Amino acid sequence: MRRPRVSGSFRPARLDLTAALTYDDPLVRTRTYQLSLVKVDDLTLAGYSVAGEESVVIVPELDVVFDIGKCPREALPINHVLLSHGHMDHAAGVAYYFSQRDFQGIADGVVLAARSLVEPLERLMEAVAGVEGHSSPHRFVGMAHGEDYEIRRSLLARAFSTQHLGNSLGFSVIEVRHKLKEEFADRTGPQLVALKKRGVEITRRVELPLVAYLGDTAKANYSDLPYVRGAKTLLIECTFFDPEHVGRARAGRHLHVADLPEVLEGTENQRIIITHLTRRTNLAEARRILKKALPKETYERISFLMSWRHVQEE
Repeated sequence: MRRPRVSGSFRPARLDLTAALTYDDPLVRTRTYQLSLVKVDDLTLAGYSVAGEESVVIVPELDVVFDIGKCPREALPINHVLLSHGHMDHAAGVAYYFSQRDFQGIADGVVLAARSLVEPLERLMEAVAGVEGHSSPHRFVGMAHGEDYEIRRSLLARAFSTQHLGNSLGFSVIEVRHKLKEEFADRTGPQLVALKKRGVEITRRVELPLVAYLGDTAKANYSDLPYVRGAKTLLIECTFFDPEHVGRARAGRHLHVADLPEVLEGTENQRIIITHLTRRTNLAEARRILKKALPKETYERISFLMSWRHVQEE
């Protein structure tokens, strides 16, 4: 028997379990958390990203969530999940996302993922249907390097290959505009209309990358990609900071802080947000190490995306 749907629009509730608790309380020891919020101009990035635990970054104004983590309730109204790879700290919430959207009566959700992941994800949904007793509506779209998916008119998600798994992807969300070509700048409105009727292309396509997300990755020349290099906001993992953890970074195909100067060279991003920090490194210590590792101009563009209640600040 199918579960009844909840009527009405869904508004994610906010719940702060730690508001009246001390650090001796069991709930605090289980590390309940709120999503961290970072504002970049008119965009809000809400997320949580800790290596091996969970990675999820929601951008409500763009109707996208980069990876789904365990699917916090704030992600449920978002219609486009951009899944970088299949590791469970990034993908565990996929089935819950579709199941809960079905329960809430929210239609048309889609997960963009590498083509080779689509079949395993379909099998996952079949298995969950066997457990739940019904199948939740769901849709997966296979993507490859350089392919675009239209989120809405004049807004697209572009996939690109990353250096983590053989099928891992990053995504850039790009606003598309059409501007008048310079040679027609002095023409009147009626003249432009006449040119269009004659089949003359009077505009040029302009891409404005808004947010680029690398997911998990080893070192690569991402600044060679204009939609990464020029994105207003770059979400980049940096899992390891301890000098003794270089071997861990290489083994897991993750970034070490020693890689950042080279990876970030040539980037033009207004804001760079570091994700996926391991709990082996205190956030305040990571900031001190980062300040020494990067040029001042680059360091001043960087923020960390962490759950602020459970990291020690400077």
